[in-house]
Amino acid sequence: MAPNPTAVPILFDRALLRARQDRARRLGAATFLFDRVTEDIEERLQAVTRDFSDAAEIWTPGELLHRPVADRFRSITRIEADGTETLPLAPESFDLAVSALAFQFVNDLPGVLAQIRRALRPDGLLLAAMIGGDTLTELRQAFAQAEAECEGGASPRVAPFADLRDVGALLQRAGFALPVTDVDRVVVRYDNAFALMADLRRMGATNILIERRRMPTRRTTLLRMAEIYTNRFSDADGRIRATFDVLWLSGWAPHDSQPKPLRPGSAKASLEAAVKRVPK
Repeated sequence: MAPNPTAVPILFDRALLRARQDRARRLGAATFLFDRVTEDIEERLQAVTRDFSDAAEIWTPGELLHRPVADRFRSITRIEADGTETLPLAPESFDLAVSALAFQFVNDLPGVLAQIRRALRPDGLLLAAMIGGDTLTELRQAFAQAEAECEGGASPRVAPFADLRDVGALLQRAGFALPVTDVDRVVVRYDNAFALMADLRRMGATNILIERRRMPTRRTTLLRMAEIYTNRFSDADGRIRATFDVLWLSGWAPHDSQPKPLRPGSAKASLEAAVKRVPK
């Protein structure tokens, strides 16, 4: 049988993600990014004048909506991460969907966005934050060089991340109106690379790639990685930098009340006339 060209590649082990998140809670979760996103998402919602009644929290690794923001809603449905990417959401059952630090581990993000779009009532809002962009670029580079030197080649260690333009295009593809994206870059400093890796473990954010190496990393490779990291990405005091890019995305389920782009050719004045009116 010929392969299906439209099949979604499976990059992430979603069952392992759940296990890693459970382990992080047992270890004592590192929540600095989640806390930042929670505060930001509440500020963004408070700036929206539209009233919402039924909200869905999708796969967030913790409680995202707190009082007084939560008091705005009649109901909040929290959907936990599991081994699948099928959302138990009825069509037009919510007018707000929020998600924090979850979509970066989704195999079929276009499909998930389409499911959310169908679950939103007209003029319903999706507001989400995901890890993307240049997140952990320092760790990627340090590991790649260390493995090239010590093992003759690199293995998949850090998940591929979407960039801002890709996310905006996916919102449009899923049928959202008025899509908006922006990025919040957070630079965190650590004593060394091993302290960073410990935090990633306590964030439930260690390697869940299907193609990950199953054998433990060699001690010589780890030590060389930490040395490269310090040499290339440390400040004057010797502490290293780690970049986290939080991509924000929002979009609305279409509604007649929303602004519409003008039809081509419907403008009342020409661009040439407008340019001629510009003062010299």
